[in-house]
Amino acid sequence: MKKQVLVAGGGIGGLAAALGASRAGWEVRLYERAAAFSEVGAGVQIGPNVVRRLQAWGLQQPLQAVAAFPSRLQVRNAVSGKELAVLPLGPTAVERYGAAYATIHRADLHGLLLSAVTRYTDTQLHLEHAIDSFADADGVVTVRTSRGKQVEGDALIGADGLWSRTRTQLLGAVPPRVTGHLAYRALVPQHALPDALRTAQVTAWLGPRLHAVQYPVRRGELQNLVVIVQGPAPQDLENWDHAANAAGLEHALQGTCTALQDVVRSVTAVGGAGWRLWPLCDRPPVRSADEMAQGLVGLLGDAAHPMRPYLAQGAGMAIEDAAELQRALAMHDLDVPLRLRRYALNRWQRNARVQARSTRNGRIFHATGPVRWGRDLSLRLLGERVLDVPWLYRGDGSSASSL
Repeated sequence: MKKQVLVAGGGIGGLAAALGASRAGWEVRLYERAAAFSEVGAGVQIGPNVVRRLQAWGLQQPLQAVAAFPSRLQVRNAVSGKELAVLPLGPTAVERYGAAYATIHRADLHGLLLSAVTRYTDTQLHLEHAIDSFADADGVVTVRTSRGKQVEGDALIGADGLWSRTRTQLLGAVPPRVTGHLAYRALVPQHALPDALRTAQVTAWLGPRLHAVQYPVRRGELQNLVVIVQGPAPQDLENWDHAANAAGLEHALQGTCTALQDVVRSVTAVGGAGWRLWPLCDRPPVRSADEMAQGLVGLLGDAAHPMRPYLAQGAGMAIEDAAELQRALAMHDLDVPLRLRRYALNRWQRNARVQARSTRNGRIFHATGPVRWGRDLSLRLLGERVLDVPWLYRGDGSSASSL
């Protein structure tokens, strides 16, 4: 008889967990609080380490159909506009790391995972039905849902995001920390832009106390724009997501170069959906395997290790988690707590390293004064050697190989 895993959360991490657990031979019940499976409009960068996981799940063709594959990463000074360094992507990434570097609309990544779960697994999907609490006793995990039902399973995976209720019960009610960084995000149809503002690459603009990133998504038909500035966060962090004030963003970019300001103004000029604004939160790096699994309960993705976006690996680490969860759950000669322990042992250090590096990158991206000058000099002199991240893109997801 198959064992049954209960998955809390229907985002990218939850769907990846369901796919991995199903491929490990488990029955899956997934519980999502929302009334429909959906993702907000924003872009995601997925490095070769993540693309390889999707390929292993047979998702190369669906990925190819919806993603863009940038030719290179360019870094520019946000004040002068000058190019600082370039990292070749495209065929170079495939040659070095065995997979491409892709950029994708978050909704498209979510959609291809949802399609794989519904088409290739027997996962039971429960909408408007969140997991609110659990009890782990006598070799069974019992959950109570938001509709008051009790459901039993052999394991519970909390993939319910930054404000995870599973995490709160497992590790205590410690809220995420506010970073003091605000992310403005927009998507623009490339055909509506002047030729000079269209892009087939990733461009990162580094400025004092801010940075911006632009890249293509959805086969290159859309351009994703993200501008992150430092500023005060609102009171209601859990629910805050609203149409941002373009004038406020333009004010924050005073002193940056004309080229960057032209890119930002294009969002309003084309009359699209405009800017949306998110406060960024994270948690300190994972400190031990116990922070990712205890007994019959495991955490995955943002529920376990929310991170700043300065290494572009938030969604990627959730997908890596799911791939490792698949390997662990398939260890049928081990008791379930040992399988989840193995999962946590093989993931926590790599996740902690990515969290720490993401925070460090943010300080470098937003540097002021002498640190900013030193950063620019290093990029000009060392270029590709500074931008490439072999330990990240080659890592197989386990602590033994990636630290």
